[in-house]
Amino acid sequence: MVMKSGERWHCVNPVCGCAVVVEASGEIEGQNPRCTCGGAMKKDYSPPVLRYLDFLKFPEPALARRNGAKD
Repeated sequence: MVMKSGERWHCVNPVCGCAVVVEASGEIEGQNPRCTCGGAMKKDYSPPVLRYLDFLKFPEPALARRNGAKD
């Protein structure tokens, strides 16, 4: 498991609730790191950031005429 500097990890044991911030990057072979209570630790969830087609976003065009206007 690769741990990167700045990541937040939390204990999966609801009674413990321990959380840590990684200060130095490192790698642990095998499974997730363990908390002092013995429970496994997991990274905090961060939703994915989609940037693939961001360049296709164009500003909304100005309305040529007002809504409901008749010619």
